[in-house]
Formats: sequence, C-alpha cells, structure tokens
Amino acid sequence: MRFLMLNWRDPKNPLAGGAERVTLAYLAALAERGHEVFWFANDFPGAAREEVFQGVKIIRSGGIGSSVLKAIQWYRQQPRFDLVIDQHHGIPWYAPLWCRTNCVSYVHEVLGPIWDSFYSWPVSAVGRWQERWTHWLYRKVPFWTACQATRDCLAAHGVHSIKIIPYGVDTVALPGLDEKPLALPLRLIAVSRLAPNKRIDHAVRVVKCLADKNIPAHLTIVGTGETEGLLRGLVKEFRLEERVSFTGTLTEKEKDEQLRQAHFLIHTSLREGWGLNVIEANAMGTSTVVYPVAGLVESTLHDETGIVAGAETPEAVAEALVAILAHPEKYALYRVKAWERAKTFHWSRVLPASSAWLEAQAGRKT
Repeated sequence: MRFLMLNWRDPKNPLAGGAERVTLAYLAALAERGHEVFWFANDFPGAAREEVFQGVKIIRSGGIGSSVLKAIQWYRQQPRFDLVIDQHHGIPWYAPLWCRTNCVSYVHEVLGPIWDSFYSWPVSAVGRWQERWTHWLYRKVPFWTACQATRDCLAAHGVHSIKIIPYGVDTVALPGLDEKPLALPLRLIAVSRLAPNKRIDHAVRVVKCLADKNIPAHLTIVGTGETEGLLRGLVKEFRLEERVSFTGTLTEKEKDEQLRQAHFLIHTSLREGWGLNVIEANAMGTSTVVYPVAGLVESTLHDETGIVAGAETPEAVAEALVAILAHPEKYALYRVKAWERAKTFHWSRVLPASSAWLEAQAGRKT
C-alpha cells in the first residue's frame, strides 16, 4: 500500500516538536511493514528537496500560503495513494477536496485558546472560527487523535467518526526504580519547546512562590524557542539565577538523565494533545505536577501517578508541592505507579494496533 502524510513540518525541521516525533513513529512502522510511505512538508532553509529518513520518503516544497498548492501539484504527478493523512495544526491541507482517495484527518489538539497565545484579536478570533468551521467541513472524514478531550471537542464541532490511538514513547522505562527520597531542595524540571502556549514562565513563577515560602527548589528548563529571552529576563527580575538553569536542546540520553534526577516534571501548558514528556518522565521514575487542562489530565492520573493542580496558577502548583512534602510515602507510591504505567506506552505496545487501523483505512472502498 501507498501512504501519504501531509504535515507542515517534518522531523528535521528546526521547529519540529512532539507532533513530528510521534508522526514519524507511526509512519516508520508502516514502512517497516513493507508499505511505501511519503511525508509532504514545508521547505526550510538548508533542507534537501527529497530524502529518505527511517524508511519514510520526505518531500519538501513551499511554505506558508503556498505548500498546499505545491502539494497538489506534486500529488497529481504520483501514482495513486491508498491513504492520505491530512494532519491539522490549526489549518488543514483540505486534502478531501483534492486527493480522490481514502483520507483521514490527524489532530493532536484542537487549538481553541492557543490561538490567543500567538495572535491578537481579530486574527485570533478568525483562527478559532475557521478551525471550528474546518472540523464541520471535515465532519464525514474519519479523524484520529490521542486524547479523549480532543475527541470531545471534535465531536462538539460535528465530526462523526473519531478514533483514539494513544501516543507512544521511545523511552525505555528504567529496569528498576532508583532511590530518590523527597527531600529539599526540590529538583524540578520543565521539558518543552519554549513557546507562548507552553507557559514556561509559570514554571519559573512556581520557583518564586516556593522561594517566598522559604522552600529551596531548583528548576531545570530543557528546550529552546522564541520565549527564551523573556524567560531569562524573568529569572533575572525575580533574582532566581541560582535557582533556575537553562540547558538548551539535549540529546535523548541527556534529557533522560535530567528527568531521572528530578523530583517532579512541572507542566504548565495551555493545553496539550497528550503530554509526551509526562510519560517520558514517568519512565525515568519521575512523577509530575500538571495544570488541569486538556491532555495533561489524561497523561497524569491525579493522586495516582502525580498531581493535577487545583487551578492554572503557579500558586496552585506551589501549594501542591508544599502539600506533598509532608507525605513522602505518597510521593514514593506516585513514582511506582507512574513508572509501571509508562511501560504500557512504549511504542512496541502501541504501533501494531495503530498500523492495523491505518491499513484498514487504506483498504476502504472509495
């Protein structure tokens, strides 16, 4: 069978993130099963026009405002595909209107309020409107997502058929848990692209709240992005230079080691399709404190694998950390349950079922 993924970014794009990591895993699995797999993405400076990566043939052409037309032009010169996967990141590729074959839509999250993080009114309002209208337009196209909250949003927007396929992780869970007593100073970590919707400034403010309570803590921020300068300025403003450090981009091995050393991963995003780094942290024996937002309330099981804060505020996260300090035995249970659950999300458990579903979609009669 022949599969085509349409996604604005590919794994080698400098702006690639978790969405591209999980997309590659699904596509590479199809390639390993003997299928022809293509990925059409935007071009970027220094990129090859075409290349093969982990068995997936990547085609790059066009950019914002032109890549859909470039995709159509390229597509019309190709042999028939059995399935086209239209991945939405706020704006789709409108593939059902032009692909003339089986099509599914892949959505990590419904952006909703995230539009407000990147654009001011009225652009943000237009973004929200077109996203909702697009889902209605695609209502008869099968959708695929990883999160119940996203499924509910899509259903509310009129989509008829929505398949939930969980994300997997490459991170192999530790063979056994290290001793990691909950003791001061608290070792906190945030792993994310440094973008406005990730609200890493809230994690910095958590450290400030703890400092105001005379509770020593250190936050390690792993990642790079457009808000790094603002974050460094905030750290300086709060005089937290000794309590917050930036690592930049790390290798997977280095990232795992940082996660392993931390007491808690702090996740303060506006919303997530799931929260891959939650499971990665859990695999390293590290529990999480997250905001009560879509995606994160599913990747973290409150009072089982970690803590869902009572509100989307740094103060609520700080209060949760102060409370758990009084119950180190509960923290130890969180770690065990998180570590055991993380094993069930390894790609070796996820990919066989996801590949079978995609093959079934490709085999539908058009």
